[in-house]
Amino acid sequence: MAQIDNAHQAPLGPPSATLTFGVEEEETTHLNESSLPPVDGGFRAWTFLLAAVIIGAVVWGLPFSFGVFLEAYLKDPKYTTSGIMYCSGPFINMFITRYPFHRSYTVKLSVLLFLQGVLYAIGGAFLYYPCLSYMSEWFVRRRGLANGTISAGTASGGLVLPLFLPSLISSQGSQKALRYLSIGLIALLVPILPFVKGRLPELRSSRVRAPARMMFGEKAWLTNSTFWVILVANTLQGFGYFVPVLWLPTFATALDINATNASIALAMLNGGSIAGRLFLGYLCDKFNPWALSLSTLVFTSISTIVLWGVLSYSFAGLVAFGVAYGLLAGGYTSLWTGFFDGVGIKSEYLYQIVVSDSLNPSPGIDDNPIHSTIILGYLMFSRGIGNILSTPISTALSSSNSSLPAQNTDVHLGFAVDNGKYEKVIVYVGACFAGAAAISLMGWLGEKKRVRESTQ
Repeated sequence: MAQIDNAHQAPLGPPSATLTFGVEEEETTHLNESSLPPVDGGFRAWTFLLAAVIIGAVVWGLPFSFGVFLEAYLKDPKYTTSGIMYCSGPFINMFITRYPFHRSYTVKLSVLLFLQGVLYAIGGAFLYYPCLSYMSEWFVRRRGLANGTISAGTASGGLVLPLFLPSLISSQGSQKALRYLSIGLIALLVPILPFVKGRLPELRSSRVRAPARMMFGEKAWLTNSTFWVILVANTLQGFGYFVPVLWLPTFATALDINATNASIALAMLNGGSIAGRLFLGYLCDKFNPWALSLSTLVFTSISTIVLWGVLSYSFAGLVAFGVAYGLLAGGYTSLWTGFFDGVGIKSEYLYQIVVSDSLNPSPGIDDNPIHSTIILGYLMFSRGIGNILSTPISTALSSSNSSLPAQNTDVHLGFAVDNGKYEKVIVYVGACFAGAAAISLMGWLGEKKRVRESTQ
């Protein structure tokens, strides 16, 4: 009985575990650890991961294919949606902590800006964010691989949709195309929603709700300098990452490439992101995330300048850039869980709580599993800031060269395409990744210094 009592006292991470406070002991459900499905594997864990991948593909497929619609009906690209979806993470978390099984999505098309730009993003956040929260319950020692797999799922929608959207839009129009997509969303989402649930049992009292600290998490790690270094690097990466995703089809059109081939370039970018996210998610469990972050950011900056700025004056060069950019930049989000140890989120504690018989973690190990979900929310929020602001910034940069006199000569540089319209945009993207790389280098050196001091 002592072990069962200890299990009751151990903190279980929301959203699927809402702890009761101030309730009489006889009203509290005791956790029988042996009755829980296995962690890091087993049928329930893999079916959850598959469902999360499908949700990621459905939710993010449209934002990652937005460049295709840009040519069709939105000449002003400031209406992209995914920034709101990213930024809603910290605020969505407090609701899914209290109401972990409430989900929302939208398919109505009355007002394009409001519905596709706002409500779609909010509905997508309510679908996608619980998957990240539940992931910490199903996967502990393989969390990097699980996070990379879910991230790869988000890119898979961007790989598939651009392959058939141009012909669908040209034959049916953008409104009917979106209606068909809405039907497809329902058909894919409804069957898999029952599999999107946490591993830990929901200990719920109808009269008692979790206090605010359970919804938001303890804030001690906010004073951790490593957390802020990660956040700054992540924000800079977000300022640069979404610009090629949005502008690539328009850039291809400026090369006199037809809509189908222009969409293929975007599909190759998202296809590269699938491989990059899976690969970096796997490496994240085995190598230092700072080293992986620095190398991917540096090579992304170089490939942007060389492959996009220099060689993308032809379709072949543009496809090469799309694949390389997807492989390098697209996998960055798979590194997020690798940074948890640096801000006090120790996976060994979670493993002890979730699967082992030792329910008294070692001293100094963070004792609140909710932090992993909260930190993911802040990382998504900072990335969303970059997503939202990068669109008007890149629009202003591309418009600054539009008044120059037209040149009819053949171009031999990506910088010179469409009379140099995208030159400043390309430099901006490369500079964002270079800045994020410099911040990551500072974080890596800081970590080495702390390790050296701790061993002295």
